[in-house]
Amino acid sequence: MTRLSELTTLRVGGPVRTLVETSGERDLIDAVRDADAAGVPLLVLGGGSNLLASDEPFDGVVVRDRRADISVQDDGMCGGVSVTVTAGARWDDVVARACAEGWVGIEALSGIPGSAGATPVQNVGAYGAEVADVVALVRVWDRLEGRVRSLPRVDCGFAYRDSLLKRSMRGEAPDAGVWAPSPRYVVLDFTVQMRQGTLSAPIRYAQLAGALDVAEGERAPLEDVRAAVLDVRGRKGMVLDDADRDTWSAGSFFTNPILSASDAAALPEDAPRFAAGDGRVKSSAAWLIERAGFSRGFAVSAGAPASLSTKHTLALTNRGQASAEDLVVLARTVRDGVRERFGVTLVPEPVLLGLTL
Repeated sequence: MTRLSELTTLRVGGPVRTLVETSGERDLIDAVRDADAAGVPLLVLGGGSNLLASDEPFDGVVVRDRRADISVQDDGMCGGVSVTVTAGARWDDVVARACAEGWVGIEALSGIPGSAGATPVQNVGAYGAEVADVVALVRVWDRLEGRVRSLPRVDCGFAYRDSLLKRSMRGEAPDAGVWAPSPRYVVLDFTVQMRQGTLSAPIRYAQLAGALDVAEGERAPLEDVRAAVLDVRGRKGMVLDDADRDTWSAGSFFTNPILSASDAAALPEDAPRFAAGDGRVKSSAAWLIERAGFSRGFAVSAGAPASLSTKHTLALTNRGQASAEDLVVLARTVRDGVRERFGVTLVPEPVLLGLTL
């Protein structure tokens, strides 16, 4: 019997009652519709890089989309290109092809694991870029209305690591109830629009600019940006490597907190602060974690099977034999420590399946 530990980058999770792998859009829709009609839990799973699953059996249906198509439509407008990507494609394959073919706009998103279909749900971002920068249209199966819908970018409700799709899992979207552990809107494919060129979008992140030896706001060759991002991510343990336990993670476990102006003002003077719109302020989860006393490699006890990465304090890692509960205990310890020290409650980025913090 397949276990979720075999399908996730954290390598934890219990046995799956039913696993369905689909190779066509109709098969995917039918699998989702059948699970909903039967009234059983549904988990549409891509690369498993954004999931912390319980060790208990998942008494539902796991659906994996095996399509990996990248379709190019050159619209001929101002040197632009439109690319449609099926949900099951590996995201980093999309970025690699973009850099090789001169499609500008997603080069800073190199090395992010998981499937393409998860990127608009999470509004995946890194190094000053996010997928919302280039998304034009997301085609979804609407589980509530039982039909295929095309959501233009303006209807996707993109925000920092958030979207209409993700909010449906919290009951914060205009629909009936909470859709979990998969959104109301199951991504079928999405279209991105990028310009053609040899130089990247302006570099918006100081660390990446330093790695490229350019000033923030300048551009660099696409392949150089991709190589620099992969190098920086690799040194943080954020590029998957079976031999490196620091990469047995779900990437950054906590999102950077978005605070009111008054809450941000209550932080220490040297705390990072970035404008987040509507008078709100974004701070750094990693900074808060470290200043709350949690260093790289922190574990709740000596020899514990789960710890913070030895390379980056935002990643919770499985050192080889961790259970889901081991990781939850570590996450709670870090979250509660930050809250006690700074009055800020960090929010987990991965989907929690059968677990609560």
